[in-house]
Amino acid sequence: MAAHRRPRQRATGGGAARTAATITLAGAATATGLGGTGHAEPDPTPEQVGARVDRLYQEAEVATEKYNGAKEKADAAERRLEGLRDEAARKEDRLNTAREALGSVAAAQYRSGGLDPALQLALSADPDRYLDGAAFVERAGSRQTAAVEKVRKQLREIERLRGAARVELSSLKSRQAELKRHRKTITDKLGAARRLLSRLTAEERAGLGHGADRASRSPSGAREGLSASAQAPDSRAAAAVSYAHQKLGSPYVWGATGPDAFDCSGLIQAAYRAAGVSLPRTTYAQIDAGRRVARSELLPGDLVFFYSGISHVGIYVGDGQMIHAPNPSAPVRLAPVDQMPFAGATRVV
Repeated sequence: MAAHRRPRQRATGGGAARTAATITLAGAATATGLGGTGHAEPDPTPEQVGARVDRLYQEAEVATEKYNGAKEKADAAERRLEGLRDEAARKEDRLNTAREALGSVAAAQYRSGGLDPALQLALSADPDRYLDGAAFVERAGSRQTAAVEKVRKQLREIERLRGAARVELSSLKSRQAELKRHRKTITDKLGAARRLLSRLTAEERAGLGHGADRASRSPSGAREGLSASAQAPDSRAAAAVSYAHQKLGSPYVWGATGPDAFDCSGLIQAAYRAAGVSLPRTTYAQIDAGRRVARSELLPGDLVFFYSGISHVGIYVGDGQMIHAPNPSAPVRLAPVDQMPFAGATRVV
């Protein structure tokens, strides 16, 4: 029996060895790409990285403009809320004054042996319910009736203001949640772009044009700016172009409106603000802030917009050039208008 068992043990061991060998070969085949699975994807070329980074920057800019719009609405809601609260506080002060006057009359009546039902209002913990539930108006004198009616009106006005404030608070919270979502999208996109660029050498990054090497301001650039300003259709456009030239080289920071950093629409808003013109905050609102003009009719100071979602804007300065705030890896700079998909142009009026 022992002799019989040994061959079977060797046979079993041989089968296990063959199985292990098969697994090893299969693993080797997989590792070397045999069978088409498990093959490591080749590293992207610098050009492919550049294209991915550009796409991420463009997506981040879409989110930035949405963030800017939501922030504008959140700020407006916050201002309205504060206004309502201030107005309610003022009316509550006036209400307290009126109630104190009624309380004085009530105290005098109480000392004289009676308390008119109308004046119980001043002593009630819930004046509005008392007013609605008491049939006192007919029993009160005309002067007291007028005073009580004034208090009643003030109570209702305060309640209206509080209701409006609750609506504004709800709107504000919704806008703040929207801001948080857009902020996360922006930071995620920009973080992904930074990680992609970190895989390239400094020379490769410079070759992509993502940097300040194309943003330097030369004396010839300054002369072009003066010439462009002279050709502007009016003094406001000339002043906006001059401001934009002064900001060449300023860093791009999403959500920034100057004076030392800008996003694309923030630069445009700041340039025209310096010229005494108030423009909306976002690209998709700025495009409607004037008269639309054809690309062939562009003059210095015109706003030029890009991409189908109107997510980028620059200010035209003449000779087919614009000044814009491109993205976080490139500061405010001169660039050809045909560098991006053209979506339209507006002349500020």
